[in-house]
Amino acid sequence: MFSDLPIPVIVAPMAGGPSTPELVAAAANAGAFGFLAGGMLTPEKLVDQIGRTRRLTDGPFGVNLFVPRERVARDMSDYRDRMRSEGQRYGAEPGCAVWDDDNYPAKLDAVVASRIPVVSFTFQMPSATDIARVKKAGSSVVITVATPEEGCQAAALGADAICVQGCDAGGHRGTFTDTGADAAGGELYGVLAALRSLHAELDIPVIAAGGVVNGADVAAVLAAGAVAAQMGSAFLRATESGTSPVYRDALARAGRGTRFTRAFTGRPARGLVNRFISEHSAHAPVAYPQLHHMTKPIRAAATEAGDPEAMSLWAGRTYQLAEEKPAAEIIESLAKQARDALDVARDRL
Repeated sequence: MFSDLPIPVIVAPMAGGPSTPELVAAAANAGAFGFLAGGMLTPEKLVDQIGRTRRLTDGPFGVNLFVPRERVARDMSDYRDRMRSEGQRYGAEPGCAVWDDDNYPAKLDAVVASRIPVVSFTFQMPSATDIARVKKAGSSVVITVATPEEGCQAAALGADAICVQGCDAGGHRGTFTDTGADAAGGELYGVLAALRSLHAELDIPVIAAGGVVNGADVAAVLAAGAVAAQMGSAFLRATESGTSPVYRDALARAGRGTRFTRAFTGRPARGLVNRFISEHSAHAPVAYPQLHHMTKPIRAAATEAGDPEAMSLWAGRTYQLAEEKPAAEIIESLAKQARDALDVARDRL
């Protein structure tokens, strides 16, 4: 599946705008691999993006889906009051804090009908029935995990490959559970520690993600046994990405730290520290996707106003190393850097 890639780099699915058909196609055309982000899209929009990607490349690509959690009742009245005050800064009202399944069944139908080469699942494990449907359509199944224990569960369910997400990754954590005990929602593993632990337990391909931005990082995870390196932050400033100008500018300035927060969506995610994160993180309940819907109008208004202080600026811990250039050039640089790093290591040994 991924072992035949000319360049063992995967452009991660980045929901909410950064992932585009142009970015995914550019990765495929450069000898790497890319995922469309099906999360937060309507089924119709996802089908449109699949069609556009196929018109731009003959290479294989994947689609990522958010697997919904069970509905859980939460009292969010206090947080809604906070969001009303927050929204007044931008002339926006909070959205309705509703639970939904992200149109998961319809989007699963769409990827099965489209016979996508690879379908990846995030946030929860899909059912055995869903996995069987995807495989019957000729697609490979990847399940995103954040701990070795989750990786073993995914393998037992029938995943063809596992994407292990280290704690330095930007955006939402792929963990199946959120204890609510701390900002990260559970135990943290660096990508190398998780990768080596999984290799001690399993005999299926493992993709490494989280804090992988430079080609030397790619070399490190390959040397540790990964079949490929999955990278998101490295491509946020790619020419073909859908990252907004305000978001790009915040990344380019590279002056902010990152931290985990539930403040925007109710689920742990790593982003650039801004006023919103600083003021609201301690008060945000475990409530995804309810908080996502509640804060969405405020985030949109902040983006329209050009104010990064109330935007969800997802980024990994080493985002400062990312460059603004076409995706093909980024991939070419990563490959060269990885080869150079391996040469240096070989000489040292």
